[in-house]
Amino acid sequence: MAAKPSDSARYTELRNSKALRDYFIHDKFEAGIKLAGTEVKSIRAGKAQITDAFARVEKGGVWLYGAYIQEYSHGGLSQHAPRRVRALLLNANEIRKLAQAVETGGKTIVALRMYFKQALVKVEIATASGKKQFDKRADVKKREQNLEARKALKHRA
Repeated sequence: MAAKPSDSARYTELRNSKALRDYFIHDKFEAGIKLAGTEVKSIRAGKAQITDAFARVEKGGVWLYGAYIQEYSHGGLSQHAPRRVRALLLNANEIRKLAQAVETGGKTIVALRMYFKQALVKVEIATASGKKQFDKRADVKKREQNLEARKALKHRA
C-alpha cells in the first residue's frame, strides 16, 4: 500500500466551477501544458486561476487562453506574463477530434481543472455547449429536489 503524500500544498488542483454551471460537458481530454519554470512554482503555491480559461485549435495545435498564473514571488528577472497564451500538448487524433467538434458541432473547448500528475502539470479540457437560462433553472430545481429527498430519507431512518 502506498503512503499518502505528506505535503498537501504540493498536490494542488484548480477547478473551474463556472464550467459545470454554464456548459453541458461532452468529451473530456487530458492535456499536458507547456509552462515556464516560474509558472510551475506559482501553480504549486496555488497562485493560479482557470475560471475564464478556454482553448482554441489553431496552427495545428491547441492553445489555452484566459488562464491566469501569477508571477512567482522569487522569480527575479525571468518572469512570465500572467495571462499569456499557453500551448496544450495533445496527440494528433485528439486535436483532430477537438477541431471537428468545434467546427461541425458548434461547441467550445473549456478548461475544467488543472492538476499535478506526478511531477507534471495536466489540464483537463472538454468540449462543451452553452446552457440557456432555463437549463440552469432546471439544474437548480433538480438539485433542490435531490436535497429534499435526502433530508426526508435521513429523518425517516
